[in-house]
Amino acid sequence: MAKKIELTDELIALEEAAWAEQQAGALTIPTALAVQAAVTEHAKATDQSRYGVEQELKRVVRHSEPEV
Repeated sequence: MAKKIELTDELIALEEAAWAEQQAGALTIPTALAVQAAVTEHAKATDQSRYGVEQELKRVVRHSEPEV
């Protein structure tokens, strides 16, 4: 059974900022690097797959279901 990927509010906020910049065609290198560094640090600190953390983070921010 796959381990549930845990995310923090800080990670989600960073990805939301990066996604907003990307949607506006204005993603900056510092923003992208901040997200990547935070994902890597979080994955190491929580003993989770870095790829899994990034994949879940993008799913939550970019593909979440709208609230009804």
